[in-house]
Amino acid sequence: MADVTDATFATDVIERSKTVPVVVDLWAEWCGPCKSLGPVLEKVIGETQGLVELAKIDVDANPEVSAAFQVQSIPAVYAMVDGQVVDGFMGAQGEPQVVEFVQRLLDGTSVAAATAATGETEAGAEVDDEIAEPVVAEPLISEPGMESAAAAPPAAPAPSAAEADAIEAELVDLLTRVKGDDEAREKYIALLDQLGPDDPRTNNYRRKLATALF
Repeated sequence: MADVTDATFATDVIERSKTVPVVVDLWAEWCGPCKSLGPVLEKVIGETQGLVELAKIDVDANPEVSAAFQVQSIPAVYAMVDGQVVDGFMGAQGEPQVVEFVQRLLDGTSVAAATAATGETEAGAEVDDEIAEPVVAEPLISEPGMESAAAAPPAAPAPSAAEADAIEAELVDLLTRVKGDDEAREKYIALLDQLGPDDPRTNNYRRKLATALF
C-alpha cells in the first residue's frame, strides 16, 4: 500500500500501473464510509500477494488528482492498468463485492472487454464507456455509504448536439494547456460539467485530463 500525492501520482499510479494493476482509493479523514472501506481494500488487495497494489489518496490534500477524476462523492475507487482506468465503484462496499472487483482485475476481464470494444487509439487502449461508468462522480450526497466531497448545483439541461460539438472543440483546444494553466484547467472541468455525464464523450475527456495532468 502507498499513500500517494499529487506530486507522486504520475510515478506511483500511472507508471506503476504499466507493471502491475493499481487500485486507487480516494478518501478523506472526515469520511466515515471511507474508514470502513479502507481496511477491506487493504485486506483483499493484500491477499493478492503483490499481484495488485493499493494507492490511497487523500482528496483534501491532493486537489489535482481530485480534479482529474472529478471527485464529488467518496469513497471512490478506480482500477488502473497501463495508465488507463479500467474499472471502479463508488461508496462503501462489503468484502464480497471488493473481492469480486479485485478478481475481475486479476482476470483481466475489464481490460479485455475494453480493448475489444474500442480498439487501439493514439493513447493506447481506450476503455469502453459502459465499463468506465464508475469514473463519473455523480453528485450523490445522501446515498447510503457515500459522503459528498463537494456540494453540486442542480443538473443543467443537456446541451444540444451543436452545443456539445462546440464544447468538444473547446476541450480539445484547452487540453494542451491544462497542466500549467489553472484557469484553463478550471474552464475544462466546467465544460465537462456542461457536456454532462450522459454524453459518451465526457468520460473520454476526463481520462484525457488525467493523462495530461499526470
